[in-house]
Amino acid sequence: MPVRESAVLVEPEHKQESILAKLNQQLTLLENRDTEQWVIVVGTGILVGAGLVAILFPGAFLRDGTVHFDLSVSRQLFVGLIALLVLFNTYMISTRLKLRGARRQVISTSIQSELLRLQSFSDPLTEVYNRRALDDMLVKYTRRAERLKKPLSFLMVDVDRFRQINSRFGHTMGDFVLLEVATILKSAVRGSDAVIRYGGDEFLILLADSPLADVEAVIGRIHRYVQDWNQSGHLKDFELVLSIGSADWAPMKTVDEILNEADKSMYAAKARGMAKGKEYRVMAKA
Repeated sequence: MPVRESAVLVEPEHKQESILAKLNQQLTLLENRDTEQWVIVVGTGILVGAGLVAILFPGAFLRDGTVHFDLSVSRQLFVGLIALLVLFNTYMISTRLKLRGARRQVISTSIQSELLRLQSFSDPLTEVYNRRALDDMLVKYTRRAERLKKPLSFLMVDVDRFRQINSRFGHTMGDFVLLEVATILKSAVRGSDAVIRYGGDEFLILLADSPLADVEAVIGRIHRYVQDWNQSGHLKDFELVLSIGSADWAPMKTVDEILNEADKSMYAAKARGMAKGKEYRVMAKA
């Protein structure tokens, strides 16, 4: 399947807003509404206080250096003021409870949306990034490499004779092997790198801040882990072999060119492995 060139890959990043930015924006709106409610509370309190002063102070007079009140308020007015305060406080309490519930709903919805988005970018079998996430990952890594002037390397990994695994041991074992290969690849790279299931039995690894000269160390680590896995005897009379090709990123290269280069390197490694296997079989017959 062809991959779009880097000029087209810019589109997803423009479309996608950070989930944290969205969450922060929505929470800010809720906080503004909360502030408005407090302004209403303070304003209403000032108005009620001013009304009480207007009612009380006309009845106040100064006698012998002291302030005396001679106040007479009708029962209806008194009951009306009390009812107004009760209604106002009830309204404010219910409004604040609704705002708190809205905050919780915003946070819960945002987290669920992010989890669904991440799940859509994850391969359910191998638990690494899937082909759908490839465009976003390429944009993220190539832009970072270009901005920081850092190297970026690509590894194309293929499981040799995978059809034989399915035919000899069954598709369930084939799925298990793919999961184990993904686990090996994740163990062989750093947390800053990305492992992507590129095809049925193919994986793509993006190695951040890694020049092509240092990639051999990663490839050697992968082969050692595969050798350890084979020694565990998961596949009887069958040796798991990974063919790995590499390519480095450069600003003047398109994504298609880089992936094709890595793909050709991988097939060259596969051809060398097959030739090596033939040599071993000839020696065994001799």
